[in-house]
Amino acid sequence: MYDKNDPRSALNTTSAGGPAPTGLIAEQQAGLFYEAEPAVNDASGRTWYHRGNNFVLSWSEAKPGGVFARSGQPDEYAVLLPKAGARITWNGTTTEVPAFSIAFVPAGDSSIELPNGGAICRLFTVKSADLIPLCLNKDAYSRPRTHIPPFQPWPDPPSGWKVRHYSLDVPKQPGRFGRIFRCTTFMVNYLDTQMGPRDVTKLSPHHHDDFEQCSLAVEGAFTHHMRWTWSIDMNDWRPDRADYVKSPSSYVIPPPVIHTTRAMDAGANQLVDIFCPPRMDFSEKEGWVLNAADYPVPTQG
Repeated sequence: MYDKNDPRSALNTTSAGGPAPTGLIAEQQAGLFYEAEPAVNDASGRTWYHRGNNFVLSWSEAKPGGVFARSGQPDEYAVLLPKAGARITWNGTTTEVPAFSIAFVPAGDSSIELPNGGAICRLFTVKSADLIPLCLNKDAYSRPRTHIPPFQPWPDPPSGWKVRHYSLDVPKQPGRFGRIFRCTTFMVNYLDTQMGPRDVTKLSPHHHDDFEQCSLAVEGAFTHHMRWTWSIDMNDWRPDRADYVKSPSSYVIPPPVIHTTRAMDAGANQLVDIFCPPRMDFSEKEGWVLNAADYPVPTQG
């Protein structure tokens, strides 16, 4: 249910009628980094981890010169640099990535150095199994979420593997939703900054049938509103929630929960929506994915 001026109102959606399937006992997952102890606190900085069904999110507050390395990384991962620049080294090549960028780093050995320190968010699939024990909610998925399909990567980039990075300084465009980028493992929507609280008459309650949404609060504060769809099994029912979170925080919304989020602070409120793997419906909208030429969609059928 979108406002008529919301670009998502034109999305192609399909949903079966009647009550939801049973067995959807799935709780929201809140990672409140601003009040939790970091999993790692060393010479490079402080790092928290939080997971979803298919992914692990890492949030670090790096010290000047902090280095974050991966050895034998099994697949491509994403890097968000909200306000700090970085040097990313992969396959013997170092790439200078400016602040306010998103980058994608291929599998294998890599390292990220933040010369001046600052915040960095890294996004890994659950194939990075060594990170799961570090998560604030490491046991949250001990019961499988059978209604979420197993993770499958999207096709490799046709021009080969390298560190790719893109500026997040993209002006608004009528008919386009946010600032969307994708790779083989993730889709990231760096939403337009909301100045001041969101208008309560223009919210966007909606649901997803079979994939999670992770909302990363980078700046400001938000209230995540959720309503569980009733199934024929009352064990699946949950009371409505309205969870207030500050920044930085990670909040994972399970399907098929109806949800919408309201910015709350008087100043800037910055939210980033994360999906693993990428969303096909967003990818089908011409011009929405800003780096679509670099990463193809899967072949249908």
